[in-house]
Amino acid sequence: MREQADRPGERLRPPRTLARQHRLAALAAGLALAGCGDHATLPASAGIGPSPVLPPPHPTLLPTVRIARAVGWPAGGRPTAAAGLRVSAYAVRLDHPRWLYVLPNGDVLVAETSAPRFADAPGGIKAWIADRVMQAAGSATPSADRIALLRGIGTDGQAERRTVLLRGLHSPFGMALVGSFLYVANTDALMRFAYAPGDTEITVPGVKVLDLPGGPIDHHWTKDLVASRDGTRLYIGVGSNSNVGENGLGSETGRAAIHELDLATGRSRLYASGLRNPNGLAWEPRSGALWVAVNERDEIGSDLVPDYMTAVRDGGFYGWPYSYYGQHIDERVRPQRPDLVAQALVPDFALGAHTASIGLAFYAADALPAHYAGGAFVGQHGSWNRNPRSGYKVIFVPFADGRPAGPPEDVLTGFLSADGKAYGRPVGVAVGRDGALLVADDVGNVVWRVTRQPTS
Repeated sequence: MREQADRPGERLRPPRTLARQHRLAALAAGLALAGCGDHATLPASAGIGPSPVLPPPHPTLLPTVRIARAVGWPAGGRPTAAAGLRVSAYAVRLDHPRWLYVLPNGDVLVAETSAPRFADAPGGIKAWIADRVMQAAGSATPSADRIALLRGIGTDGQAERRTVLLRGLHSPFGMALVGSFLYVANTDALMRFAYAPGDTEITVPGVKVLDLPGGPIDHHWTKDLVASRDGTRLYIGVGSNSNVGENGLGSETGRAAIHELDLATGRSRLYASGLRNPNGLAWEPRSGALWVAVNERDEIGSDLVPDYMTAVRDGGFYGWPYSYYGQHIDERVRPQRPDLVAQALVPDFALGAHTASIGLAFYAADALPAHYAGGAFVGQHGSWNRNPRSGYKVIFVPFADGRPAGPPEDVLTGFLSADGKAYGRPVGVAVGRDGALLVADDVGNVVWRVTRQPTS
């Protein structure tokens, strides 16, 4: 039996009082003023494409804070789909859904998760500001620490069945099925669970395969995961433990990198490094190359630094923290490493400054209009350190011969209200077995399903 379905647009407010919401909004406004009123001098489009414009850095005393306060979707609300597409709610009233994974039988796994809490996490004014920003953005909810399973499609377009596949995890994120094992990347460990096709609940305890860099800071806690096409290796994205090394480079061991794990031997190695926060690991279907979406650094102006997507070179170094977008030196980092900066690779395609581009999925199906074949969908969670805001949408980047082949196109918009509040924030994206695009919305607490608009 299906769980009782709520209306997809039922308003979902963050768990805080109205007075506290007003205080947080006032705080955000005050901090924006305290940050010297930094404002973008370039259009958002300048930071997009194979050759983004990179103006001089503009650091401020305090960070520019222009967060979209999370309010949830109003009754009947939903994103706006591009021409030729329609969007509907596939699952509602989830608990902070961040990441998606589609099993071979079509079941959809949803990581209901949020940042872990550590009693001995470092403090300070920036940590206090960051915590308030997360609260206003709807990202400070306690982690449900579970993976939901969605099966089938009912007459109303929602999942026919919903169960909890796994519970008792630790801020889980990436998922990958290899043979009879489901691998889950907790924030501090890669776990392995026995899985049989059709399972709707796993109760046998998992086995820890590999420790991953975790707390007590765990600045970028999400750990993405993808299996090689032959199932012999796993690739794990691990974000940095700071913005630009301010917590000490000793706390960055094994971070800002993609790790490769050989499943047969258990040996792991750094596959690529200098990637501030690599999420959205995905295989490009034509070339077979590993691509990744990366969140770049903050606090040097609204126009810097563009997030990006890039094909990942084995052994490649991408600059963080010493430089950005190749060899543009970040003067805040001391001591510098000119030897590493000289090796820094230029990413393939910029996705806009502060867009928080996280989800990445290539489209190899044929259920959507032919225009989307072979290209990449990107979930942009949305900015906090840019004035005006950027991101808060799902975009599509066309590809040809394994490379980006045109400017991004909006696929889902309307996540922000006219007065700048967040109805939702898109994160993970995945392609269902039926070819529909699935989008995790961690503020709206919805998984959206994007299909072809029927012709009349």
